Amino acid sequence: MGASYFTNPIIFLVKTLFGIYVTLLVLRFLLQWARADFHNPISQFVVKLTGPVLQPVRRFVPSIKGMDTSSLLVAWVVKSIELLVIALLLGASSLAWLAPLWAIPALVKLVLNLFLFAVLIRVILSWVNPDPYNPAVSLLGRLTDPLMLPARRLMPPIGGIDLSPMVVMIVLVVLQMLLLPPLLALTLAPAELVI
Repeated sequence: MGASYFTNPIIFLVKTLFGIYVTLLVLRFLLQWARADFHNPISQFVVKLTGPVLQPVRRFVPSIKGMDTSSLLVAWVVKSIELLVIALLLGASSLAWLAPLWAIPALVKLVLNLFLFAVLIRVILSWVNPDPYNPAVSLLGRLTDPLMLPARRLMPPIGGIDLSPMVVMIVLVVLQMLLLPPLLALTLAPAELVI
């Protein structure tokens, strides 16, 4: 049993715990961006988990054009700490100071993945005719509508089949392919650490 015997489980725990919280912070930003209903139980869950950390930060970080910039800033800081801890655990302490830069492509990937999975879940739910008053269904609708509505105008339903989710998903994957490699190169981020 080598050092990686304990290192790998610790890295897994760090990625999982930090990743969940970073996802909640980014989700809070995206829900505000999409003008989601914050009386929704799922929105309330996100607000209650992120509120204690964000309230003190809001005193120093103003919102820009009504957008919750403090949630993005805290997500960036938490992701930077996660990547710093992982770099130190992997023995890359000489590069650990680059963790705040590495957090940028990681957050871009997270945002694109959140949208990708939200559209995919919305498509799957549309096959089973979900209750439109379900909190998860309405929240998914609000979150994905800013992407789906322009795609639906570009490609209206053909023979009763809506192909706009496919268009959105293709665009999101292409954006990942176009944005992540230059961001990884600019930030000197090791792809296996960030992705």
